[in-house]
Amino acid sequence: MSAGVLFDAPGPRTKVRHRIYGVLALVALVALVGVVAKRLYDYGQFEYSLWEYFVTPDYLRVIFSALLDTLAMAVFAIVLAVVFGVLFGIGKLSDHVWVRWPCWLVVEFFRAVPVLLMMIFFFFWFSIGGGPLTPFWVVVVSLTLYNGSVLAEVVRAGINAVPRGQAEAAYAIGMRKTQVMTHVQLPQGVKMMLPALISQMVVALKDTSLGYYITAPGLTYAYKIISTEGRNHIPTAIVVTALYIAVNLLLTWLATVVQKKLVGEKKILDVPAAGAAGDASSGAKVG
Repeated sequence: MSAGVLFDAPGPRTKVRHRIYGVLALVALVALVGVVAKRLYDYGQFEYSLWEYFVTPDYLRVIFSALLDTLAMAVFAIVLAVVFGVLFGIGKLSDHVWVRWPCWLVVEFFRAVPVLLMMIFFFFWFSIGGGPLTPFWVVVVSLTLYNGSVLAEVVRAGINAVPRGQAEAAYAIGMRKTQVMTHVQLPQGVKMMLPALISQMVVALKDTSLGYYITAPGLTYAYKIISTEGRNHIPTAIVVTALYIAVNLLLTWLATVVQKKLVGEKKILDVPAAGAAGDASSGAKVG
């Protein structure tokens, strides 16, 4: 029997108990799905006329175009948010007060403002009446500012998590502050930031759905068109939700592949149990 870092390895009775919990959870999940399906059937939500729109070429083109718009908004927002986060995250660590405090103010402001209110504000000021921003770019700018401010904190925390000795060793061999940041601290910090970066990418993708409120293109806008014409709100919501889940799973898979390429497989820390460590040390002394 091997012991983990935080928990003892389960014994035979614990394994049986865990299997029982698993079976009960599976039965409860199947029952819940059955109840929901029964309710949908009773209300006629499985009638072909409500689902016909999703096999009609014209509506499929609308859904495909909306999916591309959603992906485009997410990609632009994620890339720009990463740039924003790196610049302002490093700016918050600056030794110069005139750089550190403005960066702190910008990050804290955009991190505190709800992203939907930011979209509505930019929409009324920069989009309505022939403004410079289309609803598409209003969503991109809003998501960039919100997610970029969150990523700035992630970058700052990741750099601070690098052991201080790494920077001190770099200074000792004559590297300047910029070189220490770009060649030592930032590359090591990125490895620790990756899980939070991946999580924030998923958040940015899902938040594109808020563009529904400012008539921005995307899957939620397609939902509005199809559900209004077909009066099939639940089937359309199921299809749109399934597309969001599929895209999120694909994004998570791609991010995980990139993480493994950059960081490698994370190995479980092998810490011997207290008794085993004592036995080993006493055995070494006897030997």
